[in-house]
Amino acid sequence: MTRSQPRRARGTVGHAYSALNLRLVLAGFGLVSMVVFAVLAFRADVAWLGVVCVVFAVIAVVDLAVIQRRRAARRREEPGVRHSLFE
Repeated sequence: MTRSQPRRARGTVGHAYSALNLRLVLAGFGLVSMVVFAVLAFRADVAWLGVVCVVFAVIAVVDLAVIQRRRAARRREEPGVRHSLFE
């Protein structure tokens, strides 16, 4: 079972916590931009760059899935609590 971070937890060097909503926005931006760059690279016949962009897009999709699972766990643990972009 995926657990969310403890309430009011502070990240440390050994055990960092992240702002899930901000990560969600950044991963979404990364996904969209990498797909656009991949299409442009393939159209310009720069296949190696297109492949690199596709790999980064797949990584962004995996990151989005992980973030959504952690957000769902946080919602289960804290029902009715709204989090800002930076929490």
